[in-house]
Amino acid sequence: MGNYKNAGKEYRKKGNPREVNVYDFKGKLGKVSIYGVYDVTHNKGWVSVGLSYDTAKFAVNSIRKWWYEMGIKLYPTARKILLTADCGGSNGYKVRLWKTELQKLANELGKVIHVSHYPPGTSKWNKIEHRMFSFISQNWRGQPLIDYITIVSLISHTTTDEGLEIKAELDEAVYEKGTKVSDKELGQVNIYKYKFHGNWNYKISPQK
Repeated sequence: MGNYKNAGKEYRKKGNPREVNVYDFKGKLGKVSIYGVYDVTHNKGWVSVGLSYDTAKFAVNSIRKWWYEMGIKLYPTARKILLTADCGGSNGYKVRLWKTELQKLANELGKVIHVSHYPPGTSKWNKIEHRMFSFISQNWRGQPLIDYITIVSLISHTTTDEGLEIKAELDEAVYEKGTKVSDKELGQVNIYKYKFHGNWNYKISPQK
């Protein structure tokens, strides 16, 4: 984030180019983490813009915020939630903190959370990539991401002819890297692995 070059073109008056820094390096403004939730049925999305690290706790909190801000209004009678996630990153199938945080969310909402991970190397098949994030990239191309307000505004004003709507919000919480989850904590997760690739396909039910 900062007054750095952002690939793409932006229309401006002739003779009035926008001056930016040549090298995209971490400056005083730092970097942001972005986590999104895309609703395939309603073509609506939620994006959390974090100020610290992209951790599993940040990812699950983004899902939590999506539910309270958008999901609960669209699915008031839902008893289950299905998440399709990439195989790596903060929501990777091997990430212990991802599962323990989902357990907390399942307990909080009183709902079963089903998770299906895309196999390794197939994240581009995830609809969030080509139905939401690709249009966000198009919308802010050529625009220096100079501050938090600019980033949130550009994301939330991204639309398509098909009616895509996105809500974006700044998440100012601090998420620390390297949080350890013990075998005991992981063992307490109320998880059921399906027969077909159980490591990638499972559900986490509320704890009684």
